[in-house]
Amino acid sequence: MNKFKHLFQLLKDRPEPSISPKQPTDLPAGDRRSFLRNSALGGLSMGMLLDGKVEQEMEFLTQKVQKASKPSDLKITDLRVAHLVGVPFGSPIIRIDTNQGLVGWGEVRDGASPNYALMLKSRLLGKNPCNVEKVFKEIKQFGNHSRAAGGVCGVEMALWDLAGKAYGVPVYQMLGGKYRDFVRLYADTPEGKTYEEFAQNMAKRRDQGYTFLKMDFGIGMLADQKDALVGAKQWSVRQQWNDREPGKFGNYANTKHPFTRIQVTKKGLDQLVEHVGRVREIVGYETPLAADHFGHFDVNTAIQIGQAMEPFRLAWLEDMVPWFYTDQWKQISDAITTPTLTGEDIYLKEEFIKLIDARAIDMIHPDLASSGGILETKKIGDYAEEKGIPMAMHFAGSPISMMANVHCAAATENFVALEHHGVDVAGWEDIVTGLKPIADKGFVRVPDKPGLGVELNEEVAKRYLKKDTPWFAPTDSWNSRDSNDREWS
Repeated sequence: MNKFKHLFQLLKDRPEPSISPKQPTDLPAGDRRSFLRNSALGGLSMGMLLDGKVEQEMEFLTQKVQKASKPSDLKITDLRVAHLVGVPFGSPIIRIDTNQGLVGWGEVRDGASPNYALMLKSRLLGKNPCNVEKVFKEIKQFGNHSRAAGGVCGVEMALWDLAGKAYGVPVYQMLGGKYRDFVRLYADTPEGKTYEEFAQNMAKRRDQGYTFLKMDFGIGMLADQKDALVGAKQWSVRQQWNDREPGKFGNYANTKHPFTRIQVTKKGLDQLVEHVGRVREIVGYETPLAADHFGHFDVNTAIQIGQAMEPFRLAWLEDMVPWFYTDQWKQISDAITTPTLTGEDIYLKEEFIKLIDARAIDMIHPDLASSGGILETKKIGDYAEEKGIPMAMHFAGSPISMMANVHCAAATENFVALEHHGVDVAGWEDIVTGLKPIADKGFVRVPDKPGLGVELNEEVAKRYLKKDTPWFAPTDSWNSRDSNDREWS
């Protein structure tokens, strides 16, 4: 009897372990304690075989109890990065380590510097990653619009991954639960040199199961066409993204749309109409078809192009002018019936709120790796939902960032579709483990595993490592803070 009394006392005094995914997390705290004790006692018949050695019996009885993660004591001990390229663009992967062996994965937005994340390390060390919103509020001052938000957003993804793993639940559950089990994807489609080749590419997308497509067209297509454009000869209109092309009037890629003064002629509009019309014939009208990458021109030309496209019932016209021209967006939206959309470069909810309250756009389009991360993007979506505005989501990164998007999309009511730029990247899905396939017939099944639901497959991911860069090398030079971060006096 003394041995049993000793054993019961050890069980009684043992600290409550963290709940693993296979344990009943829906029980009240007191019932969970009873469950764990009863589960341990259920093995007494085996434990007693250890010939009265109580400490060994306790070790045997509790060998399957998770001891590593106690959320209240979880602390960040390190942050490192590995810069992947070709997935489909450059995507620095963040790894956050903790004192309990849990690892959180995040991702800096495509095309952004890993330093945007590394500079945050000194603000993270020693913090409990489960306090996601508190930590986010402390670091969000170091983000800004577009790629400058990449570090803050990537860290926020990794914090949610850690919090989910610590509590044994998927991220969407911590956001209030899910509205859907599957997240719809939309895919860009390579155009091809001929319409026949384009038709083959579209057929390939249909065979892959995609039910929502996007195409690119704009004034770059008219660059060599006689009398199609006014005022374009001195600009490199084909170089919408190449900011190293100087041009005679300046850098076209870095000149805001209204300041190029390029116009489209009737002949140019007719050629765009013919092109989109043929694409629509190939796609058919059953499949939603969105459009992007029109070029740099003023609000008047945007309205002309928008009105010309109305017969084709496009799903949306994206980023026709920069997102911060709220009044111009309202001019465009009021003048055409095709839905308008912007937002992939906006950081935080405040600028989305301005566009929504002004009824300047018909849909919002945050990129979670720029908009503030998982929770901020859900807040953006929730605000838009209250105003009757749908949300599509921009994404062009690795499966790590995709899964952050998937959890947010699952938990947001007004979500429509998530972009997938890595459809044609060989081996893209193998960069992570835990979910296979990721994209299945144009949808992603929302995972029920803790955190983001995937782990980095280091063997495969190393194939995409940027040349002459280290693989999660030590980052001790970023350990110390060298400024006062307080934003008020």
